[in-house]
Amino acid sequence: MSIVLTFLGHAGFLLESDDTALVIDPFLTDNPVAKHKPDEIKCGHIALTHGHADHVGDTVAIARANDAMVYGAFELCEYLGGQGVSTSSGNPGGKIETDFGFVAFTQAFHSSSYEGQYMGPACGVVVNIAGVTVYHCGDTGLFSDMKLIGEIYKPDIACVPIGDRLTMGPELGARAAELIGARITIPIHFGTWPMLVESSRDFSPHGVKVHDMQPGMTLRYG
Repeated sequence: MSIVLTFLGHAGFLLESDDTALVIDPFLTDNPVAKHKPDEIKCGHIALTHGHADHVGDTVAIARANDAMVYGAFELCEYLGGQGVSTSSGNPGGKIETDFGFVAFTQAFHSSSYEGQYMGPACGVVVNIAGVTVYHCGDTGLFSDMKLIGEIYKPDIACVPIGDRLTMGPELGARAAELIGARITIPIHFGTWPMLVESSRDFSPHGVKVHDMQPGMTLRYG
């Protein structure tokens, strides 16, 4: 089967198959490069990598409007559950089996808080929909176990942050893409604000197919 992946800007994606729609890190309202508004997002599932505002974004509004299930770290889900949102919690190393495939969390080297409150570990997330596997690294520095994650999950698509300062920059992001070894790598988390790397021109992993997406663009895979 195939999926359609829509880049929502910054680090956000909408993944759709024939009968499933899942959003990762839906930061839209305060996102200066976003092309979508929260009320335009129709989905039954939301996966969050960590608790920072530029990743949690419009989760509560979208989840309430769609009666969507939110997957995230335990503490983050506890917080969102208090906002009247349905949640299913996990942590790095764990896998949540779903009717569409699975959601699994990996480690990420970053921090995670929301409005000053600790939101559990920062994570990467691996989503399998309709037999297609997407590894969203979340916000992270480079770590050698990315190679092991690639070997275990064999992702078709990897979403790798390259903005520098708060995550890997283009050079380390390229090393990460090489370790993961996905069929397609999409650079993310850059060009949103002046503090981040402006473009992906220095992101040049060896032996890896790079698909550079602008906000609002779609990619069909499978």
